[in-house]
Amino acid sequence: MSVKNRAMGGGDFAKNVMSRNLALLLCLGSFCAGMVFTNRMWTVPEGKDIARTSKLEDAQKILKYEKFPNLNIVQRNNNDSMRALDKTISKLEKKLTAARAAHESIVRGFPTSGNLKKIETNVKRKYFMVIGINTAFSSRKRRDSVRATWMPQGDKRKKLEEEKGIVMRFVIGHSSTSGGILDKAIEAEETLHGDFLRLDHVEGYLELSAKTKSYFSTAVALWDAEFYVKVDDDIHVNLAMLGTTLARHRMKPRVYIGCMKSGPVLARKGVRYHEPEYWKFGEVGNRPILHKYANEDVSLGAWLIGLDVEHVDDRRLCCGTPPDCEWKAQAGNICVASFDWKCSGICKSVERIMDVHQRCGEDENALWSASF
Repeated sequence: MSVKNRAMGGGDFAKNVMSRNLALLLCLGSFCAGMVFTNRMWTVPEGKDIARTSKLEDAQKILKYEKFPNLNIVQRNNNDSMRALDKTISKLEKKLTAARAAHESIVRGFPTSGNLKKIETNVKRKYFMVIGINTAFSSRKRRDSVRATWMPQGDKRKKLEEEKGIVMRFVIGHSSTSGGILDKAIEAEETLHGDFLRLDHVEGYLELSAKTKSYFSTAVALWDAEFYVKVDDDIHVNLAMLGTTLARHRMKPRVYIGCMKSGPVLARKGVRYHEPEYWKFGEVGNRPILHKYANEDVSLGAWLIGLDVEHVDDRRLCCGTPPDCEWKAQAGNICVASFDWKCSGICKSVERIMDVHQRCGEDENALWSASF
């Protein structure tokens, strides 16, 4: 029983050994299969990670590459801006050079070319003289009589400015009612003739000193001239003789030319040109501002008397009406200006100025042939 049992036991043992070997093989096979499966599982994520990493690096490289062209573009834009700026500066330098040349040629009277007018500059032209003809709202007929005699009109007046450097304007301010009938009448006359200089001033007989001051300051601001002339609209003027007379003084730095009165300031009330502040004349000291006296000529003389200005008393600027100015013209001493002393202008100028012009006026070609 025992042998059988051992024999039986040996066979079972052999079966058990085979079962173990088979199990071992199965385990080994399973392990290998697991290894293969695991490697495959690991390879896919690793491949994806590598791919993602590669794409990220590529993206970073692309971003870096794209940034540099933008910097280059900015730099090229900067270069383009600098080039444009250089061109602008170069153009400005050329314009400045042309402006200087134009200014020098105008001052010397020798234009550089026939296209000088086309040069766009802010350089003011140098004029010979500016003539301001003092007038009032009620003086339409006086202005027309001046236009019909010694003041060139239309294209001739423009030619006078361009060729001779002589500017002429009727000088007037505004009425106390701005935009009223009086102002509109002047505007209509200006549209017709274009020969007014409007001042920022309210018209009034007692405001003539203020008007005179406003005229000179406005004229200086508008025109760079050698001489500034003030004349009334009831005076006859020979422009060529005026220009010839002034040209003799153009080398002087400061000069005041006219018919200088030497006499007392009118202190008595009721007389013409009475000066209420007569007592101030002869007092020592100068006022720091331009005081306006009742009479504009008194004011102008007072403003200049304390300055370093040469006073020239020229009697050709204050000839009498015919026969005085006529005799002088016949003798070859043509007057610059003619008027009646008793009227401080030509008495009844609207009716008489044409007669004065015909008898005392210079030749009509004298102005255009004159050289100042």
